[in-house]
Amino acid sequence: MNRTLHSLGYYTVSKQGYKASGIYQEYLSGASEVEKVSSVDDGLKGVIAIVIASFLWGTTGTAAQFAPEISPLAIGAFAMGVGGILLCVSAHRALVRDAHILFSRPWVLLFGSVCVAVYPLAFYSAMRLSGVAIGTVVSIASAPLFAAVMERVISKKPVSFKWVVSFVIGAIGIALLAAGKSTETLGLLEAQRHQTLGVVLGLVAGLTYAGYSWAAKQLIETGANSTSSMAGLFGCAALVLLPSLYFTGQNVFESTINTSVSLYMAVVPMFLGYLLFGYGLRTTQASKATLITLIEPLVATLFTIFLIGEAFKPVGWVGMGLVCLCLLIQTVKLPVFLQLSSRKAIT
Repeated sequence: MNRTLHSLGYYTVSKQGYKASGIYQEYLSGASEVEKVSSVDDGLKGVIAIVIASFLWGTTGTAAQFAPEISPLAIGAFAMGVGGILLCVSAHRALVRDAHILFSRPWVLLFGSVCVAVYPLAFYSAMRLSGVAIGTVVSIASAPLFAAVMERVISKKPVSFKWVVSFVIGAIGIALLAAGKSTETLGLLEAQRHQTLGVVLGLVAGLTYAGYSWAAKQLIETGANSTSSMAGLFGCAALVLLPSLYFTGQNVFESTINTSVSLYMAVVPMFLGYLLFGYGLRTTQASKATLITLIEPLVATLFTIFLIGEAFKPVGWVGMGLVCLCLLIQTVKLPVFLQLSSRKAIT
């Protein structure tokens, strides 16, 4: 039997024993290629899921403008709180199964939950004070930097050259996008100190956004399912956010428009958006995921221009183009980066 196998090229004999070669080695090579293709497909699906989630999130600022009677604290608490409850209900089986994994990292769970609770309060307040476009831009554009710092300092993960190039292009684009706001529109904003406070709150939102993205990634890497990780963080945050509506949520259901906006924010951008985001985090690092979400301020700006009527100068449109380029670099494997990667692998 062994002679037959030898003659067919399945095995060769060496001092160490049998080693795969011939037809069997070709089989192993083919299997390896299939695994690589599957890995690439999963990574692409993850990126697409994050892009769709970012598009949904980009609608929140415009939607909130249709219900100005609701305070930003209330709309943030309701959207994130109800969205968290829906995530827990949809992932209840995964939560029960992964409960021991989530509680094995209690400080990560607590840190991520606090970030989830703070994020909507800071984010919606930033948009109300400084405008939808600038509030969204500052909040989302600062998140990749905070995420990269966390991954580098806490998780000891390297920052790739591709990420640095994408971040620089995206940051320049975001700056031009913010600078492109016309003076006429700026004149309609609240006092200058309110706009400054809005920018500060936007940075807080960016930090907490990066924080819960990092926490979710840590729980997933520990072995938890992506849905249970997101549901665990958002469910814990809901325990704080929903009771706060007793003090801030007087106008949430005051009219049909207020009710519709509140329910839309909770179900579509929060529930569906974070399901997609959690799925994407399974195959995407937190720093890359938050970088891809730079599409959110782009979508938000387009909606504010065409639906709300905020005006932008040509430089703002240039910024939009750079944000699109940043997104393209992250989603498409450009030859230059493949060449750089191969050179590093060789050296």
